Amino acid sequence: MKKVRALGLSSGGLDSILAALILRQQGIDVSWVAFETPFFDAAHAVKAAKSHGIPLYVRDITERYLPMLKDPDGGYGKAMNPCKDCHSLMFREAGGMMAEEGFDFLFSGEVSGQRPMSQTPSALRYVEKKSGYEGVILRPLSALNLPETTVEKEGLVDRKGLLGFQGRGRKPQLALAKELGVKDFPAPAGGCLLTDQVFGRRLKDLLDHKADADGLDCHLLKGGRHFRLSPEIRLVVGRTAADNEFLQGFFDPDRHCRIRTVNFPGPLAFLCGPADRGMRLLAAGIVAGYTRALDAVPVTLHMDGRGEKENLDVLPLRSTEVRGLMI
Repeated sequence: MKKVRALGLSSGGLDSILAALILRQQGIDVSWVAFETPFFDAAHAVKAAKSHGIPLYVRDITERYLPMLKDPDGGYGKAMNPCKDCHSLMFREAGGMMAEEGFDFLFSGEVSGQRPMSQTPSALRYVEKKSGYEGVILRPLSALNLPETTVEKEGLVDRKGLLGFQGRGRKPQLALAKELGVKDFPAPAGGCLLTDQVFGRRLKDLLDHKADADGLDCHLLKGGRHFRLSPEIRLVVGRTAADNEFLQGFFDPDRHCRIRTVNFPGPLAFLCGPADRGMRLLAAGIVAGYTRALDAVPVTLHMDGRGEKENLDVLPLRSTEVRGLMI
């Protein structure tokens, strides 16, 4: 007989691991897919896949994710997290892979009632319907509390071997992890920047001012201090040496004007948008304000990018003077 094959969404967290191991106990050939965007990556999933010998696909879905993020049908959570539409999109992407790679059904580690926005029974139903794969999405950890799926009805999975976890408590998962010998897994919180309210403010500002924002724009939100200088212009100023190094990795000379201090140690900064000389002077003053130069001592800054190169001498603008511009 043909071996049953299942493709699961994996965050690399404990629930994802347990769901896969429960199915593997039934002799099902399980694989995972982990999706990446500027807001979350596959690092935990890669580690979990190696630890448990589960084949893993990693797919970047940024191009399809951003249009959904700008206007999610199910709305946002407390920050800029469109959890229901995010999960729907992931299952839709995984469903395409299921057809291409010959898998029989999809699964995840979701637990009914664990998260107030994305894992209520109605939210799980929303995700299934919007994904386009009703009946072939299995949640092994909560299956006994959910309607029987086509997967179970057709005998691809033995329902009696599935579980009925529900709610936000973690004791059942931890007990099962001990039983199955799962010892190494990340903490349940975190992993997605969209749930962070500070990051969410930056993202909302970006989407409100730049209709064609792309992955590069979103990556820059993860580092530095951010200032809105005009509707078209944003300034990003590094906080630390590590921050400067991170920002440098995303420098695009066609899109950014890079600002570096010359006569004092200081941060790296990017001016994003078509800035005239007045805006360049304002940006230079803000960057100079994060050096140790005295208020009356000019700071020389070198600017390059967007087809221009120049040095500017400016007096520092202190954070108290530009606080209203900070995002």
